[in-house]
Amino acid sequence: MADLIVNGGKPLSGTITPSGNKNSVLPILCASLLTDEPVTLLNVPEITDVEKLVNFFAEQGSRVAWDKPAGRLEIDHSSFSVRRLQGEIPSGMRSSVLLFAPLLQRMRRITLPTNAKGCSLGIRELDPHLEILGRLGARISHNGELTLRLPRRFRGARHWPDYMSVTATENFVMAAALADGESTLINAASEPHVQDLCRALVTMGARIEGIGTSQLTVEGVDRLHGGTIIIATDYHEVVTFLALGAITGGEVRVRNSVPHHFDLMTRAFHKLGVTIEHRGTTALVRARQPLEIAAPFTTNLLPKIEAAPWPYFPVDLLPCMIALAVRAKGAIQFWNKVYEGGFTWMPELSKFGAHVVVSDPHRVIVFGDRPLRPATVDAPYIIRAAVGLYMIAASIPGRSVVKNADTIKRAHPRFVENLRGLGAEVEWR
Repeated sequence: MADLIVNGGKPLSGTITPSGNKNSVLPILCASLLTDEPVTLLNVPEITDVEKLVNFFAEQGSRVAWDKPAGRLEIDHSSFSVRRLQGEIPSGMRSSVLLFAPLLQRMRRITLPTNAKGCSLGIRELDPHLEILGRLGARISHNGELTLRLPRRFRGARHWPDYMSVTATENFVMAAALADGESTLINAASEPHVQDLCRALVTMGARIEGIGTSQLTVEGVDRLHGGTIIIATDYHEVVTFLALGAITGGEVRVRNSVPHHFDLMTRAFHKLGVTIEHRGTTALVRARQPLEIAAPFTTNLLPKIEAAPWPYFPVDLLPCMIALAVRAKGAIQFWNKVYEGGFTWMPELSKFGAHVVVSDPHRVIVFGDRPLRPATVDAPYIIRAAVGLYMIAASIPGRSVVKNADTIKRAHPRFVENLRGLGAEVEWR
């Protein structure tokens, strides 16, 4: 575990080029298993979860060439050997479930441990994945180990899950792409990274309709081919660096943004007294933002930011907004409608002097603009919770320590280097 040593109180200013989206590259990497033709990925972030998948592929005999400085990853699974796989998948990341459909396509039978997990956000069930795979023809048994069998190809089917699950939707499109007949998923997730996977599959020859909506229709094809796929910019990283500029009073520009994804996120910033500008594909936060929570027209209610599956405000970005609210004048409620463990790190904020009331596992109220002090805090295994704690430390003059913060590396490959480029005094220890 690594700690972040922070000498805060300095405005962060400059220009950032964000990395490729972690949540896009991981399912696209898994989808590359659906073809034996070469697949080339561009703008690949150098993060630990990608490293784990790449090593997994190489261990099974796939040919992988990764030019990390250039962000270019070439994969050829024609030599992938099913005999080498002993039922193990990469550990320590929830996205391992995205290997289920591609491995079934190749192996027809897999036996896997059931404890794959990626962070501390609460219970994340496998049932939605197993329901989808079963609906499309897989046979599933559980006797201490999870065994999935596919007698032949997946078969087309219609499915309506209980809720919008990103990774379950991604498993659906990967299974349905090579299924016999047409498959329809109602109540599909539509996040930008889900759209990225769908478009990558289309590049490889899949037939998918409804991309970006809550209903996906996939007409199965006999085979998929290779191709070159550009990994989209990580909008989480765009928001993170804009928020860092705002909380420290600096001016930050972030290149390669996708403005049409930002309407609701820009409004969330505005609720906290922060104006975000978009100039072409560059997002900008100017120096010395007022950081004052806007009062709603219905004045007897608290202003709030609600996070839920897309197109709601993204749940993963709530910690950045909470950090800003700690610095803003006024009070605001945050509502996490997805994870029951998303606010377990709130006690760490009190070490800085922040005033936060936990209403229940899904809602907190932040009373901002309280006197803050440097502190040593413990980051949970939640990527942007660690980022949120760093944001507050960066806004306070003096030395703070964010312990166990290296979970940030799972999504931000050059986090400290980018911060130093903005003028931050920060280092790993």
